[in-house]
Amino acid sequence: MSTVKNYLSLIKFSHTIFAMPFALIGFVLGVIHHEAENTISDPWYWRYGGKFLLVLVCMVTARSAAMAFNRYLDRQFDAKNPRTATREIPAGIISPANALAFTIGACLIFMIATFFINHLCLYLSPVALFVILFYSYTKRFTALCHLVLGVGLSLAPIGAYLAVTGSFDWLPILFSLAVVFWVSGFDIIFALQDIAFDQSQQLYSIPAKLGTAKGLRVSEWLHVISATCVIAAGFYGHFHFLYWIGVALFIGMLVYQHSIVKPNDLSKLNIAFMTANGIASVVFSVFVIADLVF
Repeated sequence: MSTVKNYLSLIKFSHTIFAMPFALIGFVLGVIHHEAENTISDPWYWRYGGKFLLVLVCMVTARSAAMAFNRYLDRQFDAKNPRTATREIPAGIISPANALAFTIGACLIFMIATFFINHLCLYLSPVALFVILFYSYTKRFTALCHLVLGVGLSLAPIGAYLAVTGSFDWLPILFSLAVVFWVSGFDIIFALQDIAFDQSQQLYSIPAKLGTAKGLRVSEWLHVISATCVIAAGFYGHFHFLYWIGVALFIGMLVYQHSIVKPNDLSKLNIAFMTANGIASVVFSVFVIADLVF
């Protein structure tokens, strides 16, 4: 049991709360659009239950692979950083070889799951894996690493939609764009705590390049763009009042996290990063799905 707990800690399983709700939005959108073209009278859960489980497997394994690989690749930096020195690999709890094996296993399970979803998802699975694994290298050469992370997590809504429909559509793409700028914005906030370390190790991030105040300003603008995307999705998708309640709460959480993190006061950074964004994702998805279903 302790081994399972160690690996869940390695991959920060609790952070699944960020992308998973958006994957559910993409899945429900796909079901509704597919049902509009389907005349079969069988209950929807008989036709989509298995695919839903496969989407969950893809979400968990893709994210697990990305996090384990990040920990594997950054193990030497983590050992030097007081904030991360107690992580599983530098602390000797999980060996680098086992972390890499875990990454490979998660990737294989991900690709097997896409095989049982549809051909398009299978063909795109190497692209998805490349994006989410490549992120771990980007902090070594570009301050835009936050955007790459955002792109990786943004695959959740469009990927879930593709799993159901086998085709692209602008509405899930708008939600994916919202995720890109939302995630990259709060990842900048998270990176504020490592400015000095990143600079000393010649690692790249927007805060390390621009400083705390300007980094926060960039984060604010990215969140403005994210808010614009969810508003645009609302008009494009002809949503109703429940959706707009969700939008108001989502934007409210964005404003809240910027109100509690200041250039001269990072004491509430973890509240902004984990709590505010976790609430934003879950509450927004609940209202979007409720609007779609009811």
